[in-house]
Amino acid sequence: MESFTTSWGEFELSRFPEDPRDRLRAWDAADEYLLRQLHGTDGAPPVDLSGRVVVLGDRWGALVTALAAHRPTQISDSWLGRRATAENLARNGVEPGTVELLTTQDPPPERIDVLVVRVPKSLALLEDQLHRLAPAVHAGTVVIGAGMVTEIHTSTLHLFERILGPTRTSLAVRKARLIHCTPDPALPRTANPWPVSYTLPDGVGPVSGRTVTNHAGIFCAERLDIGTRFLLTHLPATTGPKRIADLGCGNGVVGTAAALANPEAELLFVDESHQAVASAEATFRSALGPAAKAEFVVGDALAGAEPGSLDVVLNNPPFHTHQATTDATAWRMFTTAKSALRPGGELWVIGNRHLGYHVKLRRLFGNSQVVSSDPKFVLLRAVRN
Repeated sequence: MESFTTSWGEFELSRFPEDPRDRLRAWDAADEYLLRQLHGTDGAPPVDLSGRVVVLGDRWGALVTALAAHRPTQISDSWLGRRATAENLARNGVEPGTVELLTTQDPPPERIDVLVVRVPKSLALLEDQLHRLAPAVHAGTVVIGAGMVTEIHTSTLHLFERILGPTRTSLAVRKARLIHCTPDPALPRTANPWPVSYTLPDGVGPVSGRTVTNHAGIFCAERLDIGTRFLLTHLPATTGPKRIADLGCGNGVVGTAAALANPEAELLFVDESHQAVASAEATFRSALGPAAKAEFVVGDALAGAEPGSLDVVLNNPPFHTHQATTDATAWRMFTTAKSALRPGGELWVIGNRHLGYHVKLRRLFGNSQVVSSDPKFVLLRAVRN
């Protein structure tokens, strides 16, 4: 935990889950730059925050914690980010209910007077959310975005201009940049293109020819990525009423394939992204119908699963958190999977060869077997003793 010093005060902030070995902070220079702009510290007049303030994409709650006195609404796709926000608000003495916490799947506010946008890594997610929020924006709405210079591109500015109105950028300060947008309610807008669907190709196991639904922000939302394709062609064979988890489910194609291969199985789809879990449910129901046994959970890996309740966990872990490359998410997935598996239960992990997941699995499970591999990917199996 570290102190975040701003023009609005000093706040104790942390990411979630807290890890004393993690040196990544819960804010960056873009958050600092944006808060100075809102306060008027850099010479510009302060922004009037007396109306409805909406903060989109606040990663760990730094922005809404600083702005809590103005009762903002946070909109986030990340379960971990929302949990960090709730804990940061509590540790800084903000009363419950002061800040409204919404997900990207919740109905958006009906009116927005100040829209603060922390530019996400996914341009598609930004497009989807700007479309969803545009009806609530009026001519007097102040719209300010922020991001590191590596996160703001010409395509980012074009989205603001196409969906909300004329847009310009600030000078870069400490490798961060602001986006200023002047809303034009008369601007003609095309329909929101998200979610999108596509038909899977042949040769990918039980889901060949099935329809996949993807909400904005999902990894490889417009095509099947090669790692998932490799896993789909080497799924474990199961029979009977097994409990199978698709951990980090994305659009749910892996869990759906497992359910099609074993109609008696009960599936658990888990992801920390609200967009992902909504995609997985749509994909699964399209293939197996409303009566098929499945649970869809947004959460912290398998931390919420009952210990010893699963027979198989299928996992294609990410190795990025926003712009940072880290194995913390994969390690969290592996450790919670071990707890959730029954004795003899199996964790199947697909990953790039260079990530060295076999070392982590051997350390945690005491075993790791290569099921299959090619020059780029390796599929590993670890068994809970």
